[in-house]
Amino acid sequence: MHELFVVTHPHAEHTERDLVGGWFDSRLTPRGRRDAGLVAQELCRRREGVGRRLRITTSDLARAAETAQILADALGAEVRADARLREISFGEAEGRPNAWLSGRQIPAPDDDRLDHRGPVPGAETRREVATRVEACVRELMADRDHDHVVVTHGYAQTFVVTTWPRVPTEAVGFASFSTRPGAITHLAHDDYWRNRAVVALADTAHLDDGLQDPQRKTI
Repeated sequence: MHELFVVTHPHAEHTERDLVGGWFDSRLTPRGRRDAGLVAQELCRRREGVGRRLRITTSDLARAAETAQILADALGAEVRADARLREISFGEAEGRPNAWLSGRQIPAPDDDRLDHRGPVPGAETRREVATRVEACVRELMADRDHDHVVVTHGYAQTFVVTTWPRVPTEAVGFASFSTRPGAITHLAHDDYWRNRAVVALADTAHLDDGLQDPQRKTI
């Protein structure tokens, strides 16, 4: 069994301040660091008795890299930062109040889901995000000497999930897998049947329910 765990970074400072994230480089809040520790404990539990070595690959943005280091310290695994796992860029909106972006965003039309860029200068398209995330994840899929942990962001994690069963970029225009801060998605490749399964999607059972807001997503 070849396994990949996708971790969406826990609560970060820009979310607490109601600012646009994207490539805006905020760090984890105290709550976020606490939750990263709970993610680490859960991954240690799931890895008990697993002989395959583990590698952690993370977005290079601070909130993800900080999460990855907390996991690495607990799991005894090496960490590699990869900018291809960054969140979607919101261009000139990054670091501004979310209300500023909300007043300018235009939803992608059904006939242009992948290449619609919208009116905010510097923003990425869905195709651009999906293409770079896919390139990174395919490299990890080819490394069958290790299991993997990917630490990324709320929007980008959808394309980690779609890449695992080899869904082509042209088919992900409407794909969206909701997640929450500190969630774990478990992906597995069966050595015998060769199936690529989503074992668990955006699992937060390891976090304290009273501190989780089910309406709040992480980007």
